[in-house]
Amino acid sequence: MKDLYKTFKEKRVLITGGLGFIGSNLARALIARGARVTIIDALIPEYGGNLFNVAGIEGKVKVHIADVRDTRSVSPLIKKQDYLFNLAGQTSHLDSMEDPYADLEINCKAQLTILEACRKYNPGITVVFASTRQVYGKPSYLPVDENHLLRPVDVNGINKMAGEWYHIVYNNVYGIKTSVLRLTNTYGPRMRVKDARQTFIGVWIRSLLEGKKFPVWGGRQLRDFNYVEDVVDALLAAAVNKNAYGRIFNLGSPEFISLKDLAKMLVVLNGSGAYQVCAFPARRKKIDIGDYYSDFRYIKRSLGWQPRVALRAGLKATLEFYGEHLSKYI
Repeated sequence: MKDLYKTFKEKRVLITGGLGFIGSNLARALIARGARVTIIDALIPEYGGNLFNVAGIEGKVKVHIADVRDTRSVSPLIKKQDYLFNLAGQTSHLDSMEDPYADLEINCKAQLTILEACRKYNPGITVVFASTRQVYGKPSYLPVDENHLLRPVDVNGINKMAGEWYHIVYNNVYGIKTSVLRLTNTYGPRMRVKDARQTFIGVWIRSLLEGKKFPVWGGRQLRDFNYVEDVVDALLAAAVNKNAYGRIFNLGSPEFISLKDLAKMLVVLNGSGAYQVCAFPARRKKIDIGDYYSDFRYIKRSLGWQPRVALRAGLKATLEFYGEHLSKYI
């Protein structure tokens, strides 16, 4: 799979949400492979964008502070690009329930804005869209494969599901090369840690480093996790492989763990800290999906992708990153 990455040398690549967690790590990987990278990010305070995420590569990446909902901003940037990694989105499940219209604007309308710009101005572009395991809702069986019924339990899951199918329709009807990755819990350097809008692991790590006890809601739920470098590898693989076009793939890991055991692991790796298992608040309980871990055999078989970073090693690297840079993220 690594030989295919030579494809990116001197290629023009646009990343929506590129100042965020996954986007900034992807930008670094692309620059290392010789790509000419452009980022668009609105830096909305509630989301994951952070200018520090591109520290050290500022002179190698073009950054446009703009909103993907704005056709006038998006269309000129899509022209002449070879690849588009469409990562911009609202990720908070609770926020989607409290302000469903904002989630609709960002996770649905913005996707049509982007795809229409591709259709009108650059139909030869290759697009990879980042979706979420939340589209499955509460699993009927484990591990969850791509044939599982889609029944989201929150507005975010519904809108991300719509975003997926906009991409697939534009592939099938207009011939724009698109693929979709359903991400499970992604963690690693440059994720949002000031609150739980992006991932609960971020809040846990911040609490550990600040010497505070953190709550673990429920604790028995099983989850799988992908280190961000593995997610970046999957995005790159989907972009360069024709077997990905018009298809939807789960990411996942052979390691799955209860939230309580994950909390224990983090405390041990940090060398200190404490957590408390708590009953679910009512508003969280209604949208909790219970146990979840993915069947990722389809992407392994089709694109040759599988996770390389073990959970313990990834968490250790993440703790080390925030041990040095926490002040930049809170």
